[in-house]
Amino acid sequence: MTRTVLESATKTVVIGFDEPFCVIGERINPTGRKKLAAELERDDFSTVEWDALEQVACGATVLDVNSGAVFTNKMAADPRYADNNFVEPMLMKALIERVQAVVDVPLCIDSSVPGALEQGLQAAYGRPLLNSVTGEEERLELVLPLVKKYNVPVVAISNDDTGISEDPEVRFAVAKKIVERAADFGIPAHDIVVDPLVMPIGAMATAGQQVFSLVRRLREELGVNTTCGASNISFGLPNRHGINAAFLPMAIGAGMTSAIMNPVRSVEMEAIRAANLLMNHDANGGAWIGLSKVLEAVKDGVSFAEASKAAMDAGARTGGRRGGRRSRA
Repeated sequence: MTRTVLESATKTVVIGFDEPFCVIGERINPTGRKKLAAELERDDFSTVEWDALEQVACGATVLDVNSGAVFTNKMAADPRYADNNFVEPMLMKALIERVQAVVDVPLCIDSSVPGALEQGLQAAYGRPLLNSVTGEEERLELVLPLVKKYNVPVVAISNDDTGISEDPEVRFAVAKKIVERAADFGIPAHDIVVDPLVMPIGAMATAGQQVFSLVRRLREELGVNTTCGASNISFGLPNRHGINAAFLPMAIGAGMTSAIMNPVRSVEMEAIRAANLLMNHDANGGAWIGLSKVLEAVKDGVSFAEASKAAMDAGARTGGRRGGRRSRA
């Protein structure tokens, strides 16, 4: 059975076909968040720290850390800040350090800049997930050596030099190519987590069906774990959280094992917990019962995040480490 092992300083998270669905919190990402980007430009990490704490309290077991900020004022004063290869590596290091100072969960290091990926790998404790590699030749040659050097798993996104194809056969072929190229570097399939790319259902009526079919093929034919940007499915439509909450259990039923998503939304988290229970990935229904108590508190006017944190504080979580890289001092 395919098992992708992620680690923090003291905790282990396993992404796998027989494991609870892995929720990767997406909030630590300045892309499209002007307020957060402005804070980071002032070396203010208070929102980052809050987002880390809130997401873990709400059920994220891994946190995605994205360094794609634009520093407008610094750019005007110093032309080097117009170069992502200059900005992102130093920002990624700072983000990783700040997040690890407030939470102890495995991280997903997210950047299109190889230098930022390596800075994140050097700063991260344990065994993080690298996000990401694509089927583009240049990207393969830059990222796969990092994956091998640091012995970490990687997200493989199903696009290549021709772009993102609407044809699911092409996206499957790109994923297969990445898995095969990774093997050439000595990287096993269980350390590849494929993102088959979720298209917006509002633009493509068959987008959901395509993803479910791709996930089944990726599991059965390549034996890899899978992930996605879950909110892409509802882009541009009203009542997005309702669509996301329907999509996620269907994806889980098809074999998807993780998603990069917003765990602060209670409707999506309720859908995931129910799916875990129905898939027999929730021993004795413990997680579902715990969530039910949180939702009862929400009915009394407490926010989902506050109720989740109170529940987490009341029953301290435990975790152990298995293998992988050593944690840093």
